[in-house]
Amino acid sequence: MRRFFTDPSNVGDKYIIIDDKEDIKHIVKVLRLGLGDVINISDGEIWEYEAKINGISDDEISFLIMDKQHFATEPSVEITLYQGVPKAGKMELIIQKSVELGITAVVPLMMDRTVVNDNGKFKKKIERWQKISAEAVKQCKRGIIPKVYEQMDFNDMCKQINEYDLVIFPYENAKGYTIKDLLKSSKPKKIAVIIGPEGGFSDREAKKLTDMGIQGVSLGKSILRTETAGIVAVSMILYEYEL
Repeated sequence: MRRFFTDPSNVGDKYIIIDDKEDIKHIVKVLRLGLGDVINISDGEIWEYEAKINGISDDEISFLIMDKQHFATEPSVEITLYQGVPKAGKMELIIQKSVELGITAVVPLMMDRTVVNDNGKFKKKIERWQKISAEAVKQCKRGIIPKVYEQMDFNDMCKQINEYDLVIFPYENAKGYTIKDLLKSSKPKKIAVIIGPEGGFSDREAKKLTDMGIQGVSLGKSILRTETAGIVAVSMILYEYEL
């Protein structure tokens, strides 16, 4: 059964409305659903619904609520991925797979060794990445659409990571301390994962995180590509806390 999203303001006691033009087109023209057909709808915050189509117009589709439940597929931990922006289309893969796994948000990070320039085009990239997040959610039937935030400078990130219960800093030069050691020592609610770009963390960046009391951790014996490291780290987190 396909899943769609609507704003909480479109949810009433008995009825739900979907008024997104693309979703209306997809439901009617692509899926060819009509009166009486049932789909899953999420409000993107806390509730998911099983709802039956009871009205179709050019501007909206209305649904009769048949069942209402708390999200059943969302992890208990909130994971924000701070990803050093990589070259080419690697960010799309990172976002797609990380969203499928269960992250809450992605922040593209501009770092010392980032080779991608803004050139005034990042707004379109963010819009594209947000669409990829939304499509990944519909595929795996999660309850929320993870937010892809505007790009952030490494130094600005350092000013906000004290908001998290746990900050994970996978670092190729980390010795004798693994992500497994770190995860077993804490029970966080909000987690930040910081991944460097293709060239990794600069010495300055690594020192700044270390000086903040954030110890680098190893993800294993191999040195992973940037498009692999975040996915591996998120998988390990969810294995430890969710399975």
